[in-house]
Amino acid sequence: MAGKADALHRTGLAPVAPDDNDLELLDAYSRAVVGVVERVAPSVVSVRITAEDGRGGVGQGAGSGFVIAPDGFIVTNHHVVEKASEVTVVFTDGRELAARVVGSDASTDLALLRVAEGGLVPVEIGHSEGLRVGQLVIAIGNPLGFQSTVSTGVVSALGRNLRGQNGRLIENVIQTDVALNPGNSGGPLVDSRGRVVGVNTAMIRMAQGLCFAVPSATMTWVVGELMTAGRVHRAVLGIVGQTRPVNRRVQREFNLAEASAVEIVSLTDNGPAQRAGLRARDVVVSMAGHGISSIDDLQRILSRTTPGTPLTITVLRNGGRRHAIDVTPTQD
Repeated sequence: MAGKADALHRTGLAPVAPDDNDLELLDAYSRAVVGVVERVAPSVVSVRITAEDGRGGVGQGAGSGFVIAPDGFIVTNHHVVEKASEVTVVFTDGRELAARVVGSDASTDLALLRVAEGGLVPVEIGHSEGLRVGQLVIAIGNPLGFQSTVSTGVVSALGRNLRGQNGRLIENVIQTDVALNPGNSGGPLVDSRGRVVGVNTAMIRMAQGLCFAVPSATMTWVVGELMTAGRVHRAVLGIVGQTRPVNRRVQREFNLAEASAVEIVSLTDNGPAQRAGLRARDVVVSMAGHGISSIDDLQRILSRTTPGTPLTITVLRNGGRRHAIDVTPTQD
């Protein structure tokens, strides 16, 4: 037997006992994950919904969520509760509480729920702006109905853009390789200190390791809007536009950095753009000092603009005359 063991070692097929350093590293990693789970899991809930199935019947759905305030506020995804007629949240200790939807925002896929019970244990909100690629992150949720399931991974990329259900871009989305499944939606993405840095929102089906989370910075802003107004108010111009290429001669003549721009197709009657003097067929090439190459660029700037704040919009009109027009967006 000794000879056989020696032969296996020589061929590299025999198992190698881990040295003390390996065990210490594994223990440190395990301790970090276990500590996070023990700290955060009591704040994570299963979100169960009842909704019409579109055929005259009633269907069931499920997602995840987490407590953000001791007086009953819970964050989840918009798409989890979008069509719900009844919402129930289930805590890890087995409590089931009816919840109402305080507000929901399709543009960021976030929703705010509230239950009529105080003394809940809230999560600690972290700073998503400080995340780094390669950083350890942990997702806690209820995939496929299995409560308090934990997945670990790393931040794969930062600053991704993900399109919401209504076509708007969700900016600065966190990409991770954390394993997510249906039911994880709305659960927290936390760092190694147990601080929530994102809200798990989407996965790419048929792809491995492509999962996304809305950053906590976006969540904090949206939750504030939903708490105070029940919805998120955004600045609007009152135009319908389309992306179109810019002729190279025009691009050189006006020193445009972008090879495309946004053509105004129509305007809302008596809307901000029409009142300011913008016209159909005007081509928007810059707004607030930033080049415009697509509808997404317009939306990106408007999402950072407070309604009532004037913006200077530069357009090309009648085949090439440049006009700078001040427009004051209104609240949608």
